[in-house]
Amino acid sequence: MNKIAQIFESLDYGPAPEGPQPALDWLDSHGKTFGHYIDGQWTKPGKTFSSDNPATGASLAQITDGTAEDVDAAVKAARAAFPLWSALSGYERGKYLYAIARLIQKHARLFAVLESLDNGKPIRESRDVDIPLVARHFYHHAGWAQHLSRAFPDHVPYGVCGQIIPWNFPLLMLAWKIAPALAAGNTVILKPAEFTSLTALLFAEICDRAGLPKGVVNIVTGEGGTGQAITGHPGIDKIAFTGSTEVGKAIRAATAGTGKGLSLELGGKSPYIVFEDADIDSAIEGLVDAIWFNQGQVCCAGSRLLVQESIEERFITKLKLRMSTLRVGDPLDKSVDIGALVAQVQVTRVKDMLKAGAKEGAVIYEPDMDLPAKGCFLKPALVTNVSPANTLVTEEIFGPVLVAMSFRTPEEAVQLANNTKYGLAATIWSENINLALDIAPKIKAGVVWINGTNQFDAAVGFGGYKESGYGREGGKEGLAAYLKPAWEKDLKPAPAAKIAPAKAANPLDNGHVDQTAKMYIGGKQARPDSGYSRPVHSATGALIGEVGDGNRKDIRNAVEAARAALGWSTTAAHSRAQILYFLAENLDYRREEFAARIKAQTGEDGAAEVALSVERLFAFAGWADKYDGAVHNPPQRTVAIAMVEPIGVIGIVAPPSRPLLGSIALIAPALAMGNPVVLVPSDRSPLSVTDLYQVIETSDVPHGVINIVTGDSITLAKTLAEHDGVDGLWFAGSAEASAMVERASISNLKQTWTSRGLYYDLADRRFEGDYFLSKATQVKNVWVPYGA
Repeated sequence: MNKIAQIFESLDYGPAPEGPQPALDWLDSHGKTFGHYIDGQWTKPGKTFSSDNPATGASLAQITDGTAEDVDAAVKAARAAFPLWSALSGYERGKYLYAIARLIQKHARLFAVLESLDNGKPIRESRDVDIPLVARHFYHHAGWAQHLSRAFPDHVPYGVCGQIIPWNFPLLMLAWKIAPALAAGNTVILKPAEFTSLTALLFAEICDRAGLPKGVVNIVTGEGGTGQAITGHPGIDKIAFTGSTEVGKAIRAATAGTGKGLSLELGGKSPYIVFEDADIDSAIEGLVDAIWFNQGQVCCAGSRLLVQESIEERFITKLKLRMSTLRVGDPLDKSVDIGALVAQVQVTRVKDMLKAGAKEGAVIYEPDMDLPAKGCFLKPALVTNVSPANTLVTEEIFGPVLVAMSFRTPEEAVQLANNTKYGLAATIWSENINLALDIAPKIKAGVVWINGTNQFDAAVGFGGYKESGYGREGGKEGLAAYLKPAWEKDLKPAPAAKIAPAKAANPLDNGHVDQTAKMYIGGKQARPDSGYSRPVHSATGALIGEVGDGNRKDIRNAVEAARAALGWSTTAAHSRAQILYFLAENLDYRREEFAARIKAQTGEDGAAEVALSVERLFAFAGWADKYDGAVHNPPQRTVAIAMVEPIGVIGIVAPPSRPLLGSIALIAPALAMGNPVVLVPSDRSPLSVTDLYQVIETSDVPHGVINIVTGDSITLAKTLAEHDGVDGLWFAGSAEASAMVERASISNLKQTWTSRGLYYDLADRRFEGDYFLSKATQVKNVWVPYGA
């Protein structure tokens, strides 16, 4: 039998090697030693470390380890370039982005080979996925640059952006970061991962060839200390980070109180849900792409297989058969499915995690296959016999390891899928589109793929919920992350409060029966757990009432009540609007009473503030069914439905001024978007809000949707910030307290808004629109295929 006949008999793939020489020649042209790219020039190499080929262990080049001085030089270059770059018309900036896209396409093969050499991923993936998407991002954002002023009126770029990217998609992550930043008018300092800096350095040459003005893009290589120098530099206005949740939390802590913009795209433990009516063969092919694409080194990898019990045995049997056909080997071989992990330290980490999982009872299956004699290679692994608490189920492995569990009902599938601290992506396989679209909104993840997986496009936002970070990359929302309202730069410090000396220091001196206003938790009036009350004084210092002095247990009770009311998010937007209208109507009926209460506390006429509060409730009642999503048309035969979803439980600490409006202006947008709230009213003038629960009780507000805890604002804000049951926190207060809140929020990476001691005039009409609506929501993109 001839060789061709033998091939058709066995269907075995022969080797199809890609030549590495052009990439090696490019490295040779730099003497295989690189400095940084700062202000349009290459710096002299400093202290270097080796960038190695993970498939062979051979050194590819020496990379300079950036110092604080290097970062400072890059920041100065970016700062100097910012005025001219941001002043260019969007059309002019777009032309540069277009030129970069064209040059990337022209040198696509060189980029693909260099990426596979440096990272270890199969050439098929870098050639057919990564590099085309890189070009797509620059093309897409070239268009955004020109239409920026129409889509984002009265917005301006942050300024100088520090960007830190991981090693799993070196060039693609660069494009995700740099393209929107430049389109918005920012300048950047980008630090590639120490393991995979080479394509970023090649990109620097592309910027040079495109004629990009000096200092607009700066590439500073280095290890962890270089990244710390970037996040801690006072001359950087925004940080964008993709990487581990652990490092993301450290960056959140480092930037707390600085006022820097921050977007984090972090780890994941994404569920891959297969229902009994799914096309099993298609689902298995999708699963191969979900978990063994890029050796499983993907933040959104479908690493948790949830398969319906009725098909579990058949599915696992077929999956093992498919695993036996996967080819592990030289990343430059076009017939290879799984390449090398990025470094030996990653191989060791994955092996150690497998050992830990096995000790907890996991059964690990690996197909019988040979691995290359050298290099950072692992076999694909399937883990079964695990509980939801097993280490391999709960922790991100970041390797070619799939963990499988079964479920019986769709409700159980949702519970298992959401049983994780992460929330980056999910996949649903079912031939019943009604079932798939019922499950998708219930999954707490930023991206959901139906009957497909690992679909990305520049027009569709990508990012996570919970400890997978916040902010989006790609799409309109990704561009918004590099812009801020123009008026924010003109904010002034909040004026110091005028507090009259208290005249009644001893509460026993009050000659009246107890008038302590209670808290409002779970739809009921509640006494403070502490058993203590706080006096409330008028502008002249006279005692006019008392409120409960809330503590940690009161906050715990309020958060539990709010979480029990999370069904508010699934209440029809029209119904939420009607309840807000009802609140406004009932408040308006009692406007004279509330105006008098404001005057008693502040000495100022309260009529205007009550009127503004009623108007603000009306405004957000109107927004409840109008602030919605979009349908994107990526190049694939799919639509991506951008669903605007609530954050979850939002803690709100109102400003000390404007006793009524200060609270209403913040809770109204949160409620309109479906978030239950725990409100801490002004600790100086809380009686306007404790009076409000009488209005709440007569306005059909479901129990637990609004919870009111009175007490010391800073103490209660810290408790809310530390509480893992709180998904977002808005705090109006001093710069020092704002920094404390941001630092304390890192336990579950809750989304925060703080006033940082600046004066936000909540009476301004700019706050009755999307400023707070955007902070009360996050976007989930659901990818739905179409066509036969």
